[in-house]
Amino acid sequence: RWPAADRARSDLRRAMEAGRPVGDEIVDALVLPLVGKAVPEWRAALDALLPLPGIGGPVGYSGGLISVGIRLAVVEPRVSAAVLFAGSLVPRALVEEARQVTVPLHVLLQWDDEGNDRQASLNLFDAFGSREKSLHAHLGGHTGVPQFAGDAAAQFFTRHLM
Repeated sequence: RWPAADRARSDLRRAMEAGRPVGDEIVDALVLPLVGKAVPEWRAALDALLPLPGIGGPVGYSGGLISVGIRLAVVEPRVSAAVLFAGSLVPRALVEEARQVTVPLHVLLQWDDEGNDRQASLNLFDAFGSREKSLHAHLGGHTGVPQFAGDAAAQFFTRHLM
C-alpha cells in the first residue's frame, strides 16, 4: 500500500461523489505512481517469459488501466498490438505519450461509463499516433462490456500476432 495513492484515491472518491471535476493533481498522484511501478513489472515478466520454450513473440497487451498500456506501448518494442479499455483519468503527460504509440490498437469504450468522461476518452483516442486504431463503443456502464467485445478483441490479436 502507498499512503500517497490511498490519499489520491480518497480525493478522487470525494470529488466524484460531490460531482466535481477531478483535477490533474489527483489524477497524477493516483495514476503516475501506478504506471511507474507496473510498466517495469510488465517488462520484467516479458524478460522472464519470452525465452521459455514454446512462448516467444510477438507480444500483445490487453489491460484495463489505459495509462499502463500507453506507457508500455511506447517503451516496450516487444509489444506489437494492444487492446485498451478507454478511460478518462489519464495524466496529461500520458496523453502526450499517446501520440508516440504506433502499434495497432483496439480500444473499447463503454458509452455510459459512470466513472469516465466520454469526451475525454474520445480525445485520448484521437491522440493515439497509431496508423491502425479502432474504437469499439458499447452501451452500458463500466462493467457492462458485452461478451462479443472480448471475442472481437481476440480476433484483433489473432490478426496481429499470428
